This record gives sequence, C-alpha cells and structure tokens, in this order.
Amino acid sequence: MASASAVPVPSSHLDAARDAEPATKAANAAMAAHLPFADTADFEAAKRGLIATVPDGIVRTGGGTVLWNLGEYAFIDGELAPDTVNPSLWRIARLNLANGLFKVTDRLYQLRGFDIANMTVIEGDSGLILIDPLTTAEVSRAALELYYAHRPHKPVVAVIYTHSHVDHYGGVRGVIDEADVKAGKVRVIAPAGFMEAVSGENVLAGPPMARRAQFQFGTMLPRGARGQVDAGLGKSVARGTPGLIAPTQSIVKAVETHTIDGIEIVFQLAPETEAPAEMHMFYPQLGVLNMAENACPLLHNFIPLRGAVARDPRIWAKYIGDAIAMYGPATKVLIGQHHWPTWDNAKIIDYLEAQRDLYKHIHDQTLRYMNRGWRPAEIAEVIDLPPGLAERWAVRGYYGSVSHNVKAVYQRYLSWYDGNPCNLHPLPPAPAAAKFVEYMGGAAAVVEKARADFARGEYRWVAQVMKEVVYAEPGNKEARALCADALEQMGYQAESATWRNAFLYGAQELRHGVFQMPVRPGMGADTLAGLTSDVFFDLLAIRLDAKKAAGHALVVNWRFTDRNETLVLTLKHSTLTHRMGEFAASADVSVTTTRATMDAIVMRKLTIPDALASGALQLQGEIPKLGALFAMMDPPAGMMFEILTPGEGR
Repeated sequence: MASASAVPVPSSHLDAARDAEPATKAANAAMAAHLPFADTADFEAAKRGLIATVPDGIVRTGGGTVLWNLGEYAFIDGELAPDTVNPSLWRIARLNLANGLFKVTDRLYQLRGFDIANMTVIEGDSGLILIDPLTTAEVSRAALELYYAHRPHKPVVAVIYTHSHVDHYGGVRGVIDEADVKAGKVRVIAPAGFMEAVSGENVLAGPPMARRAQFQFGTMLPRGARGQVDAGLGKSVARGTPGLIAPTQSIVKAVETHTIDGIEIVFQLAPETEAPAEMHMFYPQLGVLNMAENACPLLHNFIPLRGAVARDPRIWAKYIGDAIAMYGPATKVLIGQHHWPTWDNAKIIDYLEAQRDLYKHIHDQTLRYMNRGWRPAEIAEVIDLPPGLAERWAVRGYYGSVSHNVKAVYQRYLSWYDGNPCNLHPLPPAPAAAKFVEYMGGAAAVVEKARADFARGEYRWVAQVMKEVVYAEPGNKEARALCADALEQMGYQAESATWRNAFLYGAQELRHGVFQMPVRPGMGADTLAGLTSDVFFDLLAIRLDAKKAAGHALVVNWRFTDRNETLVLTLKHSTLTHRMGEFAASADVSVTTTRATMDAIVMRKLTIPDALASGALQLQGEIPKLGALFAMMDPPAGMMFEILTPGEGR
C-alpha cells in the first residue's frame, strides 16, 4: 500500500473528503430536534472561576516546536453545527474549548485545556499538592507556570496520581524533580496496584494499543468540520515527553485518611473501574469531592477503542454509590480530572445518581438479553438509555457509546465467542473475503450494488460489504473509495468523538495509505525502569519467534545486583518461562548484571560488547547459547501495521 507522510494530512487533502449526504443531514437534524439544546448551564459551569486562558492557546518546546495548539479549533465558532458534525458532538466540542486557570473554591484550582485531562492544584499550608500532572512534561510545566503567574509561588510538596493512565501521570517530570522525591521533599501518592497497571496496559500490548489509539483520538486527522473536532474527554492528547516517577506511597485500604501539608484527604479506592488502579478523593475542609475519571459528564468506555481489559460497570456503579453515601451530604463541589466542576449539593447528588444508574443500566440490560440467548450485535442494536437518562447531557456517548459498551459487557462475561459454532472457527478475514466476493458475483458486481445502497443512505452496510472487497482485493480503488465514503458519512453522523475519529481515520487511510511514522521505542525509559523484573521477562517472552526456537532448550540464571533479585529463565517447547527468586545449579549460562544495565541495553543506549568490556555485564557458562537465544527474538514491534487491509503475512 502507498504510504503517506509522517505529519498530519495538509489541509489541501480535505478536498478528498465529501460533503454530508442527504441521509447524514437528516440524521443530524433529527438529533438536533431530539436533545435539549436550550439548556446552556454547562457553558456557564465550564467558564466559572476563569482567571486566565492558556497563553495564545499554544504550548511550545524551548526550540519553538508546537506541542499543543487550541488555535487549530478556531473553526468551532458558533452554536450551529455544520452538516458534517453531529450537533451533540459539536456541543461538547465547544465546551471542551474552555481553557486556562480556574478557581474552583478557596485553596483549590484547576488547569484545563492544556491537554485532554485536567491538573488540579490544592494550596497546602506551605506548598502545593498537584493531582494528575497531565500527559507530557512540557504541557504540565506550562500549566504550572500559568498557575504561578497568578498565584503565590509555593513549592510542590506532593503529587497524586488518581489512576494508571498516562494522561494522569506522564507529565510529572515537568512539575517536580526526582531528586526531591528521593530526598523526601516531595511525596508521590497513587492507588494500590498503580505500577502493575501501568505495566499491564502500556507494555505487553503497547504497539497495537498505540496504533489503535490513532483511530480513537484521530491524532493525524486534519482539524476541521470534516476532520477531528474533539476527543470527548477533551480536545486531544498533548504531544511532548511522557515520563514516570514511581509512587513513594500507595493507598492500600478501601478508605484511608491522610493529612498532607495541612489538607485532610480521604482516599477511596475504586479498582477495576475506569482504570485497573483508580481512586476518588474527598477534601473535608474544602467540601470538594474528586471522582477522578469515574463520573465525567458523558458516557465513558467499558473497553476503549484503543483496547484494554474489559472494565466492570457493575462495580463501577457500586463505587459511585459508595461515594454518594460517604461524601454526598458534605459535598459542595464535585470535580473530576476531565471537564468542568458541578456546584450545589442537590445538583451534585442528582448528577452522581444519574452516573451510577447509567453504568448499572447498561450492565443489567445487557445481562438480561444475554440470558435470553441474544448475541452481542443484536443486544447492541436494541439497548438505549431510558427516559430520565437519555435526555441528560451528562450521560451522552461522547467518549464511549452504548453500542460498544454493551459488547464489552458481553465479552467480560462470555468472551469473544457468541455461542454460534459457525463463528467458532471461521476463515481468517482475507481468504474469507475472497470467498464472499466470489459468491456475490465478483468485486464489480458488489461495488455496483453497494453504490445503490450508498445512495439510499445505508452506510453501515456499504462499509461492511466494501470491507470484504477491500480485503479480497486490497488494490481495488473503487472499493476503497466507496468504503471510505461510507465510513466518512458514518463519522459525520457519530455522536461519539472516538467513533467519529475512527471512521474518519479509516477513510483517510483508505484514501492516502498508512502514515509511516518515525521508528521510536515502544516505551520510555521511565516506564521500562518501573517494570518489575517479572514483567520485564514477560515482555522478553512475547518477542520469541517460536519457529526459530524450535528444538532448542536453554536454562539461564539471572542475578540483578541492584535489585537483589535472582531468577531462572527456561527455554523449552519454543516457549520462555521464568521463576523469580530461584537459581539453577545446572544452568547453561549465568548472567550477573544490574537491571539498569539491561534497561540501557534494551533502550539501545548501551551495547552488549561495551557492557561486557566495562564489567557491567558478566557471563559464565556456554555464552554462545545466550547469543543464540537473543537471535531468536523479534525486533521491537512497530505500530504502523495495516488495519483497513490485510497486512503482510496475513
């Protein structure tokens, strides 16, 4: 397939995008007539307490490279949505433009619109408590600088990560120095299981997750009424340098109370909700409840389009209910780490009850249909939000959707398999597509029929059937163009920002090919250093080429002196396994080194010969066998593999 450049598509490429078809205009008009657009309370809340906006709407590196630019969204300039954007999505896109430093209440401020997430600042007695320092160091530093431009310049005494997603910890090095953490000057606090969750979600399946995230966030779509307008949780994800400083304190009990620099904080663990490791906080002196990312003013994901372990909406609803019971009566302001606050106790309780019922409703109704034998796609087609929820702005599907959340519930309980044996062992997509197209009379006949269906506005079916032609004949320009046109119209109709981005990103790749991104490491040095050795060797194991390893057997002792760790790595049956804390007397090879040395080798900052020459890496035994083992490994996986067409070897 032809490749495109490594930068966003220039605006001239917008000429390839079609206008909204009559069916799309009608669908969007129906949405506009259905929802209460006269309710503008959220616009007032989103601007309440504004002190100063993001300077010029831009964050740059010291060298001038633009990492964040709200000016790209200047086209979002009025209440009336263009025909190519769902009017409900247009509304949240306007709301998410609110940006800058905001005073929420005495001693508590938020920095919004520097990234997809918020950074919350609590003014302690002598310093600052920062909650969720955004995605990258550059934007978090710029956000803190804006705070300091309008508030006293106090030192940071604590950083709190509410949960284990990178937009809530990756910018930490922009606001604190690791030396101060090691010296005990700054506390870093996170929920139990934080580091394990970071490893699990971002490392073992990192490359495909990053590739799929391009579709979810529309990272390289042009900004505009025919391109990316929003990401649901915020405008987009900031660029720059992500990092990680490991927590110095974990919250391990269901509810814990700590006083940090004169501020009492009640921590409520909420694991396996929006993230594997997540927690809420209540600040009694301030009357503020922080629900992290578990009660945003939208329907969240049970599985994001980028991929993740299926989340549990039943327990998610339970933790919201617990927060209402424990903190609701004393809460004056509700905040989250995305979007804007809610003020007034009665409104807060009403809001949280709707959020609680939103997640429980989708869970329960999906189980109801599952227990009647319905399949995932069938259930997703019939479940919708009930009266009392459907007309509320704060539960609309801007990030998740009822449809794909239903499928996530099904997967959580019954797996990918829908129970029909016909779907148990089907042909892979490419050969199956070839047979489908042959059965349907050939590609030309299928395209001709699909054009007629496109004219009738049957975009879902056109995309579905053109996908088969594209997989059967990847070079078929007519099929690619028609599939792109159908995906585009589906994007224009989508209320969910992530659905819109995915549909339009797919259309863009069908028209212009896969962007060839510069090769870069799959993870940063901070993340690699933060991995336990257990996960480190799991990562090594998934790179083993089973065909190259066939017939080989090997036992390797490893000793990491800096961590006082030993383990035995075994190659057998074309599979790598390891046992922590053990040492084999009959090992083929023994390795003595440090994890820091191994990390440097993996990050290609140090070569094995140099490590051996310096003594940082010491080997004993049948050394060539260790070299043979590493020769069996795949190189680090890239992420620019095919999605819209069958890739190489498939």
